[in-house]
Amino acid sequence: MEPKPEQSPHHAYPDHWEADVVLRDGGTARIRPITTDDAERLVSFYEQVSDESKYYRFFAPYPRLSDRDVHRFTHHDYVDRVGLAVTIGGEFIGTVRYDRIDDRGRPASAPADEAEVAFLVQDAHQGRGVASALLEHIAAVARERGIRRFAAEVLPANNKMIKVFRDAGYTQRRSFEDGSVHLTLDLEPTEESLAVQRGREQRAEARSVQRLLAPGSVAVIGAGRTPGGVGRTVLRNLLAAGYTGRAYAVNRAFDEGLATLDGVPAHRSLGEIDEQVDLAVIAVPAHQVPEAVADCGEHGVQGLVVVSAGYAERGADGRELQRELVRQARSYGMRIIGPNAFGIINTAENVRLNASLAPESPARGRIGLFTQSGAIGIALLSGLHRRGAGLSSFISAGNRADVSGNDFLQYSFEDPDTDVALLYLESLGNPRKFTRLARRTAAVKPVVVVKGARHSGTNPPGHAVPVSRIPDATVSALMRQAGVIRVDTVTEMVDAGILLAGQPLPSGPRVAILGNSESLGLLTYDACLAEGLRPRPPSDLTTAASPQDFRDALAEALADATCDAVIVTAIPWVGEDGEAETGDGQVLAAALHTAVAGGSAKPVAVVHVEIGGLAEALAAASSTAAPRQRPTTARTAPPEAPTDRTASTDREVPTDRTTATDREGATDRQAPTDRTTDTDCTTASAPAAPHPSAAPAAPEATPPAPEDRPRPGRIPAYPAAERAVRALAEAVKYAQWRRQAAVPGKVPELLDETIDEAGAAALIEAHLAAAPDPRGRQLGHDEARELLGRYGIDVRPTLPAPDPDAAVAAAARLGYPVALKTTAPHLRHRADLGGVRLDLTDEDALRRAYGDLTDLLGKPAELLPVVQAMAPRGVDTVVRASIDAAAGAVLSFGLAGAPSELLGDTAHRLVPGTDRDAAELIRSIRAAPVLFGWRGAAPVDTAALEELLLRLSRLVDDHPEVVSVALEPVVVAPQGLTALGAAVRLAPPPARNDLGPRRLPSY
Repeated sequence: MEPKPEQSPHHAYPDHWEADVVLRDGGTARIRPITTDDAERLVSFYEQVSDESKYYRFFAPYPRLSDRDVHRFTHHDYVDRVGLAVTIGGEFIGTVRYDRIDDRGRPASAPADEAEVAFLVQDAHQGRGVASALLEHIAAVARERGIRRFAAEVLPANNKMIKVFRDAGYTQRRSFEDGSVHLTLDLEPTEESLAVQRGREQRAEARSVQRLLAPGSVAVIGAGRTPGGVGRTVLRNLLAAGYTGRAYAVNRAFDEGLATLDGVPAHRSLGEIDEQVDLAVIAVPAHQVPEAVADCGEHGVQGLVVVSAGYAERGADGRELQRELVRQARSYGMRIIGPNAFGIINTAENVRLNASLAPESPARGRIGLFTQSGAIGIALLSGLHRRGAGLSSFISAGNRADVSGNDFLQYSFEDPDTDVALLYLESLGNPRKFTRLARRTAAVKPVVVVKGARHSGTNPPGHAVPVSRIPDATVSALMRQAGVIRVDTVTEMVDAGILLAGQPLPSGPRVAILGNSESLGLLTYDACLAEGLRPRPPSDLTTAASPQDFRDALAEALADATCDAVIVTAIPWVGEDGEAETGDGQVLAAALHTAVAGGSAKPVAVVHVEIGGLAEALAAASSTAAPRQRPTTARTAPPEAPTDRTASTDREVPTDRTTATDREGATDRQAPTDRTTDTDCTTASAPAAPHPSAAPAAPEATPPAPEDRPRPGRIPAYPAAERAVRALAEAVKYAQWRRQAAVPGKVPELLDETIDEAGAAALIEAHLAAAPDPRGRQLGHDEARELLGRYGIDVRPTLPAPDPDAAVAAAARLGYPVALKTTAPHLRHRADLGGVRLDLTDEDALRRAYGDLTDLLGKPAELLPVVQAMAPRGVDTVVRASIDAAAGAVLSFGLAGAPSELLGDTAHRLVPGTDRDAAELIRSIRAAPVLFGWRGAAPVDTAALEELLLRLSRLVDDHPEVVSVALEPVVVAPQGLTALGAAVRLAPPPARNDLGPRRLPSY
């Protein structure tokens, strides 16, 4: 048990410093402050440290700690003296301590901003990244307490500790004094330290998933003696897949004389197994799970798959049980898939793991699949199998209490057996991290996502992650910005996945269409236009075309430099007697493969209508096709490449999943049947070109190189033209994103010359101090103008007009022509209601407009009218920025009025934005042609608009206290632009969970 913290006389116990972390080898540990109750733990820990490590720590032989030492190392004020410990199973495996010092090295208090730091790690746990994790966390604690530098004395022979400091990425200085190395680290995070941290995070989290997917031994806890229960089903599936490791059946209800079950050793507890167990699949009722987890933890199990139900999907009590399950497992260093999980699969030849409820293990392939729903997992597994597509790995995470889609992205990024990552997500636990990881992964391999629960505004039952209030359209735009291929249905996900896994990426949108049906060709042509592709006129081979004609036409299209992809359409041949001949599918498949084998690296897809045997022949063609070599990718990533948590639920699968138990104690749930609603799309193995990106990925995004291996590609076949074209269109957009991502955008330096960051910070601090409210405050018009002006954003001034004379005086100051408009909330920006009068050229016109306005809409005190100088004519637009606590700052753009408000035609990008982001933002709305000279109008100054977007992006990125900005309208003229209105809201910035030290989420 963890100690109950007692409060320090100086500062309360800082429970927000507690964190679960993933270590280098994929195991977990807990970091927490050391308390006065830790004396025995500290002594026990020190006794297990070698004499050499003690010498390195104290610079002299130091066999044991004195009572004074123990008191000093366990009593802290959590301000000037802080100690952190890393624990596994409640016992210390490493410690770190800092003591604030002055410039002469003596104990001090604030405002002294330097501290001496020292580490000690148990020898058995050295090399696991314990000290690196401790350094991240103690540095964050120190910054919170106003400490800016660490000083450390290290013996020259202590190379491991010197390396920890050297590799951390902080700015540091080293000197040799009095026989020791003196190190000083500036604790301000740098780009290098953040890259180091994220690189370590990526490798550790990827390794934690790899340990789950490639165990050397598996124990199924809850495997009953009678067939049909969940545990027995998992054991049966494990053995049927040909698992290459050691398997065990464990159930406390087994008779003592029972030696084997289904041919594997049977035991009443893990303690009876005399070998290491790497993975445990827990299939017992929820109330028995804690005992099973404790048994696993005490016997060194590395990871758990919990298929047991009865947790967060059952309500508040279940959520608390789920939290306790995670706490218990992590205390032993174990990660969890589940609870309420469907299971995991790894098809690697040297593993062949099917620790799931899937009755049939999928074929080996190049697609990695992650799902938060067991029901969706069943459909996807079955659908991929029927389409002839294999998997590299599969995780159905259930309630996603621990291992998430983010972990799966970490694993997929460097997995040489995975070419495409498919994810079905129902919630996003950490959207910031997800977009960061997705962007890095998408730079080297496609990521296809279906997002469930898009419009409910709440998380599905079982998901305990924070709810983001971002509209779904915004989420979709942000995923696109990160290179994610987001589709609406699981059918579309598989359609895109099999194309991306088996075919090269297209180099452009030009599509050749050929086939023996003019009508099917025209349907395909229309579908291409609808998806934004550039199809060539269909080539009609006529219904008399033979397979050889198809081969020749396809070979010609592949050799044609004016097309980037080919869609083949085919209908059955009609014989001389008028009957359809449907038995030539194998001949046609062979002909197509022959053409592809000799053609260039272009994607090919087939649309067919009821050609018997074609789909099967395409799916089986890999045995006769000569494979091409799969290219390798050089290891060019830096040692600490940058690397985010998602969401979760495996709700009840559509089978009999009850919580009743049999007499053996196994959860009595029937295994699901192999069903799917989508069985009409197949793929074929064919000699395929390498899977090139449109451009090489950035070096920091390059995963470990896969080994050279021949990999047959697959020609995907679709029963409808729309499905084939939609999948191809996604591949085209993704390839374009890859080309652009290879050369990142930038922020023009000229902005720095016109931005007063310090002045803006002073204004923000003054405004928040003047009205201390955790909800923040809305700035007035003049206050907003002043703040925005510090970033070079000019807002046209307005003057109040409480009566006609004041309006005339204001116009005289501003100069005619002017506009008269109301600022009452219910009339703001509502020119359609008569609240705005424009082009008032003299005093008489202004007075008449004032009278008309008040007669029509109400008294001046209700309307709050203002006068503003007229802006040059142009296109009215809206520019906004807002901060979501989960996703971060988002920049939005649209045309003012009906396009954005009625039709939702608004584009979004994550902040900080680059010049490329700004350019894409204004061009990605459907009404963008209005900005570029639609119907003969003069094009507006989009360069000025892009600069405005970049300035606003910098503002909200530099100052997270600016939680929302709305510039409306921004009138963009042929030369320049004018912001006529501005609304700015300030508030204490929401806490960010992506900039601090590494930690696992705790929901």
